Amino acid sequence: MSEATDRPDADAWAKASAEDIAAEHARRREQAGQPGAAEELRRFAEAVGDAVGDRLAALRNPAVQLAAQGVLSQVRSVVEPIKERNPDVFDHLTAAGAELLAAYRSAVAGAESRWTSGGASSRSTAEHIDLD
Repeated sequence: MSEATDRPDADAWAKASAEDIAAEHARRREQAGQPGAAEELRRFAEAVGDAVGDRLAALRNPAVQLAAQGVLSQVRSVVEPIKERNPDVFDHLTAAGAELLAAYRSAVAGAESRWTSGGASSRSTAEHIDLD
């Protein structure tokens, strides 16, 4: 036996578990009819492309429209192969984006409550000057 087969891979269990979990998530999304992150990204890109196309059509300038179509097709040709090869990356980015959005909402809600509370902040060093 070689040394490679004598020692099991230390991360084999973690890798197998991660693959099983990813497969289960994909199966559940399919059953629920929820699209994956790659599909959502594709729909988003199509919606943005359609919106940009509509705006450019309003310009009625064929040169601008042709240039925009070229740029959009180049972007699609770059993104499509990446998302097909790595759908788990897009799932991860979607989850990370949702977490960032939740953190942002929390920060804004906290700041908004401080701004609208009307009370003096304990950190404020401003001094009230009565002008009467």
